[in-house]
Amino acid sequence: MPIVNSKTGKVTKDYSIEELETAANEMRGYNLISIACAKSGLSGGTLSIMDIAAALYLKVAKHDPKNQDWSDRDRIIWSAGHKAPALYVALGMAGYFPVEDTARLRKLYSPYQGHPHWPRLPGVEASTGSLGQGLSIAAGIALAARLDDKDYHAFCIMGDGEQQEGQIWEAVMMAGHYKLDNLIGILDKNRLQIDGWVEEVMNIESIVNKYKNFGWHVIEVDGHNMAEVVEGLEQAVAYEGKPTLLCAHTVKGKGISFMENIAGWHGKAPSEEQLEQALKELGLEGKIPVKEMFKIAADHQKEAMTKLDAKMPKFGKDYFWNSGERMKADMSPTRKGFGKCLCDTGDDERVVCLGADISDSITISEFYKGCPGRENRWFSMGIAEQNGTCVAAGLAKEGKLPVFGTYGVFASGRNLDQLRTTVCYGNHNVLIAGAHGGVSVGPDGATHQALEEFFQMCGLPGMTVAAPCDFVETRRASEYLLFQVKGPKYIRFAREATPIVTTLNTPWKFAEANVIRYRGEQDQFIDAFETKLASEYESENEDLTVIACGPSVCEAMRAAYILKEEHGIETRVVNMHTVKPMDKKAIIKAALETGIVITAEEHQVGGMGNLVAAVVAQARELYEKSIIMGMIGVKDRFGESGAPWELVKEFEVSAEHIAAKAKELYDLAGKGTGAAKGAK
Repeated sequence: MPIVNSKTGKVTKDYSIEELETAANEMRGYNLISIACAKSGLSGGTLSIMDIAAALYLKVAKHDPKNQDWSDRDRIIWSAGHKAPALYVALGMAGYFPVEDTARLRKLYSPYQGHPHWPRLPGVEASTGSLGQGLSIAAGIALAARLDDKDYHAFCIMGDGEQQEGQIWEAVMMAGHYKLDNLIGILDKNRLQIDGWVEEVMNIESIVNKYKNFGWHVIEVDGHNMAEVVEGLEQAVAYEGKPTLLCAHTVKGKGISFMENIAGWHGKAPSEEQLEQALKELGLEGKIPVKEMFKIAADHQKEAMTKLDAKMPKFGKDYFWNSGERMKADMSPTRKGFGKCLCDTGDDERVVCLGADISDSITISEFYKGCPGRENRWFSMGIAEQNGTCVAAGLAKEGKLPVFGTYGVFASGRNLDQLRTTVCYGNHNVLIAGAHGGVSVGPDGATHQALEEFFQMCGLPGMTVAAPCDFVETRRASEYLLFQVKGPKYIRFAREATPIVTTLNTPWKFAEANVIRYRGEQDQFIDAFETKLASEYESENEDLTVIACGPSVCEAMRAAYILKEEHGIETRVVNMHTVKPMDKKAIIKAALETGIVITAEEHQVGGMGNLVAAVVAQARELYEKSIIMGMIGVKDRFGESGAPWELVKEFEVSAEHIAAKAKELYDLAGKGTGAAKGAK
């Protein structure tokens, strides 16, 4: 059934096959423009699913864009949430909002998040992004329809790499068992995932027979033949007695010569020049409003920056990274320090690395790239975090040094029970790499921004947890954890390039904090600070302490710079690079000597902060002392899309917010007498 008016039951518009083909072509154009406006997004998979999206939203699914909550509508779940740009364009074309508005894709304060978030946008049925979960949601919706005696269908769009997730097969088994004939799975079988060809990463064949063996009816179609797609979907809707899988054979990057069948276009946005070429190949030159959409994006960005700027604490000048003539900082992602370690130390025959489809992104692939002879110690686990974790435990049991890495949200959450029961309870020597920690992951949005790992990992008995501050420290911590720490260990690092504030000559000792002191403005940011091991540091009667971990250490250092230059406040910065076991002596000493302790982390507030507070609360030396504490962190909210440094500001974890909190507590403690001592 095409789009209907839910009040009258009349068809709003019934597209012919030719009109659907034209619409799908235009949708590819709008899709690429929105991704180009965002300068990020997933081109390849959105192009492969577009014909199906056009057929579903404009021809087959029963829905009413003017009544999004209509109880009898069909529900469409995008389990492959990374294909969100195609979803947004399909909703726009169907009439939920002007399709040109998708130019605001992945921007701060936009409803068009990097992965779908249903409370933010009409027409989105579920918040998705962690692969493998959508089919279970759709099955639950299908069960609800049965319980309520409703005749709507639940459609679920999935990728073929996604079939590697174990939860998919739990849902497939359950749907077959209950004969959910109002459930329709749609498999976008474009044969590619991030790490390459699906059959090479982790073969899923014969996927058709597998579904059939679980009691599903299967229809195979050419996913780019509109007549076949529509006929297949209509057959699926009419089929009774079993759930149906529509297996659509597609081409990743379909319609664009330089994108087709190229794994590298999975998560890459076209440049303006590439966009121009793509629209020419689609025959859309002058037919869709390119300039207007770029203006929509630019206007939204301007409004967002005005709103964001209004939230920021104000100081006498701009202290942001590399904004002035002096205090320049070199930038490099901490994740590259992890890759450098594996590259440099991987000749040890005990080291075995396990990938989870995002190998280049988290740099674990540096273990074998350009290093002949290591390929036999590299194993692709596919999109299957729980399995990869337990495989690593098995390798460790037999004397290997396994490294398993993925995004932090999955490394610490998706496989939490496996880490608890298999790795930690068994005390296996497994190094888990949690990449892309914090909101600075950027436009991928909440589903891919790891903000809870300290709660999860530090609560596991026997688990060692490290959060190094920069590229160099990540390199050092990775090697120490891999070869010197026996037992379960977790290292958290970030995606975005952050300041390099240490060198190989910087004092560093596992499980012992560093004390960092601002010494005065220099040409290079790193030269403006002196670092010592906490055990070797003697008090300089600082006014307060900021305890930080990860790249928040760099923000704490910048906050110390702001506090000194603006208010004459002296700050002791403590780099708590080993979060568990924590350097309790450094915390107690800082609290005793400065009286004010602030924790700073790019994490849900209290992840590290609560651990520091517990040390302060239980220290006998502090029982009769007046200690003031504050915490900087994400305030009990999920992340969202936006540029990395925009989000650091929006979520109030920047140096400016640390400095503002520090000044507030400084004044509260009575240390400030009007203007702070030495203030400019």
